[in-house]
Amino acid sequence: MGHDVTIRPADEDDLHDIATIYAHEVANSIATFDLEPPTLAYWQEKLAGRHAGDHLLVAVDSDDDVVGYAYSWSFRPRPAYELSRETSIYLDPSVRGKGVGRLLYPALLEEMAASGVHTAVALIAQPNPGSVRLHKAVGFQHVGSMREVGFKFDQWIDVEWYQKMLGPA
Repeated sequence: MGHDVTIRPADEDDLHDIATIYAHEVANSIATFDLEPPTLAYWQEKLAGRHAGDHLLVAVDSDDDVVGYAYSWSFRPRPAYELSRETSIYLDPSVRGKGVGRLLYPALLEEMAASGVHTAVALIAQPNPGSVRLHKAVGFQHVGSMREVGFKFDQWIDVEWYQKMLGPA
């Protein structure tokens, strides 16, 4: 499947599909700590970006349907963090384990590096072995863990931090 997709920058027409993929995760998984799906305005803000290191890419199938997306956004709202960005990736359940993430994530990391981002960080709720495998496969390293920082579906959830260096110091 991975080779049957195209990776490209998202556009306004993709936002409904992106929101649908994310809403599924909000309702069914601990991959996000959102409890309600965000508004269309939220996705429009991600698309517009605020910083050269903000990117929103989609993976589309041969019918031009969005089957996954990845984005980079502010790590922390302080000036000294400007060259660090947090990343997120979400795939439609129908394409998980089929190589789409291994095409989409490197494309995002390349865009980030080209725009001057120095460090990519990712937070992964646990357990999520598929996401851990994907992050390690594209060069992220585990840098820390936090116990019971999220509460969803009547359970406490641990998270792990991953980091990948992208550019020169």
